[in-house]
Amino acid sequence: RTDFVLDALEQALYARQPERDGSLVCHSDRGSQYVSIRYTERLAEAGIEPSVGSKGDSYDNALAETINGLYKAELIHRRAPWKTKEAVEFATLEWVAWFNHHRLLEPIGYIPPAEAEANYYRQLASQNTEVVA
Repeated sequence: RTDFVLDALEQALYARQPERDGSLVCHSDRGSQYVSIRYTERLAEAGIEPSVGSKGDSYDNALAETINGLYKAELIHRRAPWKTKEAVEFATLEWVAWFNHHRLLEPIGYIPPAEAEANYYRQLASQNTEVVA
């Protein structure tokens, strides 16, 4: 299990290339893979603060639970039964791309989440440039 979550962490670090300033927090449940020495050491190397929820309290991870519920309802259960593990993996990649890059959200102006995030960081960078100038 630890190898699986370490792989996911490495993919996220590669894709996002976060600042190593200690401001990033990785919130997870208390699964053995998330509290393993290898995983917590890798978080520390990346400058990420670990945070685990209290035992048996799904409210600590409400956003993740909501996304998991949507994923299962919109993809997994709707297309079941799956013929292969690879089919699930490929469909998951497609769903995540849609969820982040194509799904339009009313609260953020009917734009996809990835576009809203890019706009946020662009605005933040321009504010930092103005302060320096």
